[in-house]
Amino acid sequence: MSSPWLQEQRGEYPPLRGRRSFDVAVIGGGIAGLTTALLLKGEGAAVAVIEADRVASGATGNNTAKATALQSTMCTTIRQHRGTEAAQVYADASTAAVEKIAELGDPSDLRRRTAHTFAVDDEGLRAVEEEVEAAREAGLAVAADALGELPFPVTGAARLDDQIEFDPVHHAHRLAARVDGDGCAVFERSRALRLSEGTPCRITTDGGELEADRVVVATHAPVWDRGLFFAMLQVQRSYCIAARLREEPPRGLSITAGQPTRSLRSHGDHLVVCGEGHESGQAGVGAERYSRLEAFAREHWPVEEVTHRWSAQDLVPHDRFPMVGRYLPGSSRLFVATGFMKWGLTGGTFAGMVLADLLSERDNPWAEALSPWRLSPGSWPRLAWHNLGAGVDFVADRLSPSRGLDVTQLKPGSATVVRSGTERTGVYRDEDGALHCVSLRCTHLGCLLRFNGAEATWDCPCHGSRFSVDGAVLEGPAVRPLPTKSPPGSSG
Repeated sequence: MSSPWLQEQRGEYPPLRGRRSFDVAVIGGGIAGLTTALLLKGEGAAVAVIEADRVASGATGNNTAKATALQSTMCTTIRQHRGTEAAQVYADASTAAVEKIAELGDPSDLRRRTAHTFAVDDEGLRAVEEEVEAAREAGLAVAADALGELPFPVTGAARLDDQIEFDPVHHAHRLAARVDGDGCAVFERSRALRLSEGTPCRITTDGGELEADRVVVATHAPVWDRGLFFAMLQVQRSYCIAARLREEPPRGLSITAGQPTRSLRSHGDHLVVCGEGHESGQAGVGAERYSRLEAFAREHWPVEEVTHRWSAQDLVPHDRFPMVGRYLPGSSRLFVATGFMKWGLTGGTFAGMVLADLLSERDNPWAEALSPWRLSPGSWPRLAWHNLGAGVDFVADRLSPSRGLDVTQLKPGSATVVRSGTERTGVYRDEDGALHCVSLRCTHLGCLLRFNGAEATWDCPCHGSRFSVDGAVLEGPAVRPLPTKSPPGSSG
C-alpha cells in the first residue's frame, strides 16, 4: 500500500527512445531533480529529466509531506557535529526552501501550518529546550510553546509558525509539467544504467542514450560508485500510516524530540503517524512496525479505519549534513544531491537552488558548506564504524549457517533463505501460494540481502538497495535486478 499522495492517477511522460541531446541531464524525477531542472530551464538551458519509474514515485511520494525549517532537533544535531555556522546555513537554506515551495507550488494545495517539536518526558524536554536555543542561534524565529492540541500530556514544545503542508506528488507533477516542452523533456520509465563523463557526457538507459554537456545525479542514493557516496551514507527506513478519525485531527506539523519517534500531521479527516525507523537490512523486521503506529493512534484518537500504510528510505551523511555539489572533486560536468536526513522536501528544494547556481556559474551562499567534499574530521570515527559494520555484515552473512524454514512449510506472505554452497536463494510465498525465488547477492557490491517482513522486500544491510520479491530494483544504489532462481527441488 502506498501513501495517500500516490493514489491519484496522474499524467504520464514517455520513456527515452533512441539518442537525444540536451544541455543538462537530470537523473531522478523527485523534488530535487525537478526543482533543479525547472530553475535551469528558467536560465535558458535545454534540460532533460530521466526517471526510472514515475515522477515522484520514490522518496518524494513516500513521506509526511511537511515543508518546515523546524525539523525535530536538527539544529542541535548539526551544531554538535559541524558547529554553529553550519546550523545557520542549514536553517537559512531550509527557510528559503519553504518559501521556494510556496513560490513554485499550487496555491490551492499549500496550507500554512505551525510546526512543533514536542516532548513527553523530562529527557525530551531538555532536548526541546536545547533545540529552541540552537534554532534561535541559527536564525529561526522559534518559540517555546505548550502545544495543547495533542490528546496526551506534553512536557514542552518548540514552535515555528508559517510552515507548509502540501501534496508532494501534485507539486512534483506541477514542476514536471513546467519543465517539459520548449526544448526540454521529462522521460519516465527510463532507468539510467551507465554514465560516462566526457564531451559530451553520455547516459545509457534501458531504452536509449542521452547526451548532455552536464549531468545532475538526483536519484536519492547516487547510483554510481565513483564518488563512493554509498560508503558515506547511513541508510534508514521509516514507516507511516494514515488513519481516518471520528473527530477533527490535530492540524499542526508535530514531531517528537525523543524516542520513539512519532511524526504527526493531518490529511483531511485523516491522521498521519510516522516513526519506527531502523537501519536498512536490519534482521527481524516485521509487521510490528505498522502495528505499533496503529496502536499509538488508537490509544489517543478515535480511529475509524487505517486506510494507508507506507514506508520511506532516508540517507544520513556521516557528518549529519546534506551533500550537494560536484560529484567528484574538481569535476565541472557531474553534480549530485543526496543525504537529506529525512527532510527531503526542503532539502531537495534547496539542493535544486544550489545546483542551479553552480551550473549557472553563480556564487551560492550555502554551496561551500554543502559540498560533498568538505572536510569533517570529527565524523571520521562514525564513518569508520559505519563501514566496519557494512564489512561485518558482508562477511558474517556468508559464514553464518542457513536457518531458513523448509520451503514446504513456508506460509503465504513469508520468506525463507535456501543455501546451496556459497549461494543463497531468497524464497517468498505469495498469498496465492506461488513461490518467488531470487539470488540474494545484491547487484551493487554483492552483500547478502535480508527479508523485510513489513514490506515484503529484500533489503541490503550494507548500502540500502532494495528489491521486490521478483528481483526488481526498488531503491538504489543498485541499478540491475536480482537474477531469478528455480524453486528449490525443481528440475529447472
